[in-house]
Amino acid sequence: MRQIHDSINSLTQGNWFKLICGASYQDLKAIRSLAIAYTLAGVDCIDVAADPAVIRVAKEAINVASKLLEEAQARGIHVKGLPLLMVSLNDGEDPHFRKAEFDSTQCPKDCPRPCEQICPVEAIKFHNIAEAGVIEERCYGCGRCLPVCPYDLIYTRSYVSSPEKIMPLIKQLGIDGLEIHTQVGHDREFEILWNNIEPYKKELKVLAISCQDGENLIEYLNYLHQKIQPLTIPLIWQTDGRPMTGDIGKGTTHSAIKLAQKVLQGNLPKGYIQLAGGTNQYTVTKLKSLELLKTRSSNSNNLKVAGVAYGSYARSIIMPILEELEVTKDSFIPLENQPDLLWKAVKIAHSLVNQLKWEE
Repeated sequence: MRQIHDSINSLTQGNWFKLICGASYQDLKAIRSLAIAYTLAGVDCIDVAADPAVIRVAKEAINVASKLLEEAQARGIHVKGLPLLMVSLNDGEDPHFRKAEFDSTQCPKDCPRPCEQICPVEAIKFHNIAEAGVIEERCYGCGRCLPVCPYDLIYTRSYVSSPEKIMPLIKQLGIDGLEIHTQVGHDREFEILWNNIEPYKKELKVLAISCQDGENLIEYLNYLHQKIQPLTIPLIWQTDGRPMTGDIGKGTTHSAIKLAQKVLQGNLPKGYIQLAGGTNQYTVTKLKSLELLKTRSSNSNNLKVAGVAYGSYARSIIMPILEELEVTKDSFIPLENQPDLLWKAVKIAHSLVNQLKWEE
């Protein structure tokens, strides 16, 4: 198994790679396959929803992958160990913690259904009247369906995670880290959430705080840093540039990098800077061109990014393979039982991971 210092070393080396399965994504079949493929591709961390069923299936997937590490090595994919498992929580309203909803019986029969076409995870279906609408476990709240509905019938249902239910499961389910989603101005909300987390922080191996841009962002992050002290585990500042857009196109990575630059220049007292929100196949190349990534020849970590998290893009490049595993709505073929598809998925995942793993 991956020792804790292996993943943490990736932070200090500047080649930390995190897979974001999605704070609201609960498609157990897809999560299982994604976790297997990306574990074998060498990721440092996998972030999942604060749902016991999701956590358990991610742990199962990592265990399945652990038995295939030697074969990965034989295929030229050098994996040092297993990833840390992280769970996402929120302190209030947040786009990552919502689901799309609509009453399909209200949809006109002649509607071209652009919502179905635009959904990146095929969470909207009209295959029959009884099951038409949003497949809740697949929806991760990207919101792309909302503006395209010609009749303005789609809305979102937001929710706040329940730390009092999740925190006691840290040891039981083997949760290694937490990611707290917050926003500028959530001082009181963050304090309430942190009060639930603090008694369990000694059980964690890493803590991430994810925040979008906003007025007085650096002041707010400094406040959060003060609020969580004392903290003896690594702290990651996740700069959430343009949430859940990495699969849209090249330009989304600019927002992610721009926000990271702002936080780097803010000279926060402690923590590693990790990009998210709009990251895709262009992110590492752009970071290198701006000399924001540490390299073998770097003399210091000053104004350097420690790593990158990939969500919608990382899922999208594997999704065509996952679709081949689905037999019916309620059944699928386990990825490890289809070697050709398994190693094809791992190869695709590794091509993304390897962009960042300059030290590996």
